[in-house]
Amino acid sequence: MSILVTGIGIALAGVDTPADLLGEPRPGSAPVDPRERLGRKGLRYKDRATQLSYCAVRDALEEARLLDEDGGALGGDRTAVVASSNYGNLDTVCRTVETIAAETASAASPMDLPNASSNVLASSVAIRFGLTGPNLMLCNGETSGTDAVRWAMTLLAAGRADRVLVIGAEPDTAPARRLTGRDTAFDGAAALVLEHRGSAGVRGVRAVAALGGHVRSGGLPECVEALAALDGRPPTAWQSPDGDRSPGGPAGVPDLGLAGRWPGASGALGVLQCAASAGYFAAGGAGPVYAVTGGGDAGAAAGLVLIAPREAA
Repeated sequence: MSILVTGIGIALAGVDTPADLLGEPRPGSAPVDPRERLGRKGLRYKDRATQLSYCAVRDALEEARLLDEDGGALGGDRTAVVASSNYGNLDTVCRTVETIAAETASAASPMDLPNASSNVLASSVAIRFGLTGPNLMLCNGETSGTDAVRWAMTLLAAGRADRVLVIGAEPDTAPARRLTGRDTAFDGAAALVLEHRGSAGVRGVRAVAALGGHVRSGGLPECVEALAALDGRPPTAWQSPDGDRSPGGPAGVPDLGLAGRWPGASGALGVLQCAASAGYFAAGGAGPVYAVTGGGDAGAAAGLVLIAPREAA
């Protein structure tokens, strides 16, 4: 049975809807200001990735009709959170280490230390929106966002939650720039609400996309081959990993080009690919769409099959 995507939220400069991800970035777009979108309450002492995630999560819950009048989530006791970020709190970690090295541990900010934990993004989202289901944070490189979706699907299949909120976020901070070697790092977040048809049907919510399955393999060509075996139909489009790896992609199939337009999305890429696929379906595109991350330097690759909601079983 396919898993449905019933809500999408995006916090990315110049992007208002999933369909916007399919076009070129708007020149001169200002970075997302969480204070303008959410107000100031609850943002103090939160790192950039967490603040961006708050924006995306709020919009995803709202679209899925899961946001109550107080800004919390309906059914939070049966909602899990799976988040992905490779550089999310890197600035906090670096600042804390530099302070301790230059002075002593007692000089470190008591507000920074809790935020130095790698799971701060996932836990902060759960606390803000009242989500008390399973809570996971992934920070495992290029495939991290895709793996987050895979683990969300696993939680649903195991009955651990009725719905899962999946988040991918990366911030443009000085440490992220130094680590990636970029003058400007990717700065944005995306969130998805995943659930079975029965859960969505109770609220009368329509899906915007569906997930047909996931694979993980030792490289890009093997991943694409496994996706083909999983669905059995030729893809109408695919989404390539970050970097130029088109020779390993499905022959003759158009690339939606997300990774090329938003390079360096890292742990957010796999989640953004799902959002972009929903934009493709909303514009009349049919499935399946293959979304692939990783596969660089003979590394592991992870992939998802996305299908239009009208095709979902």
